[in-house]
Amino acid sequence: MPKIEIYTTFLCPFCSRAKKLLDRKGVAYEEIDAGSAKVRAAMRERAGGRNSVPQIFIGEHHVGGCDELYALEQKGDLDPLLQGSAA
Repeated sequence: MPKIEIYTTFLCPFCSRAKKLLDRKGVAYEEIDAGSAKVRAAMRERAGGRNSVPQIFIGEHHVGGCDELYALEQKGDLDPLLQGSAA
C-alpha cells in the first residue's frame, strides 16, 4: 500500500471531508499541518504551485484536493490507487 499524505489546516471543512473519506476507506495517512509558511511552501512546491488545502498525495501520485479525491472515488479509481495498482 502506498504512503498517503494529506496537507491540512485547522478548521478546514474540505480537509475534514477528505479525511472522512480516507477514514471510511480504512487507510492510514499522514496528516501534515500546512499552517506554517515553511510547510506551506514545501506543499506548494510538491503540488505544482497549488496553495489550497487539502493537497493529497498517494504514493508519488498528486491527487489534488478534496474534489479530486471524491471524483476518483465516484469513477471507481480511488481503491486501485490506494492499493498501489493505479496511478
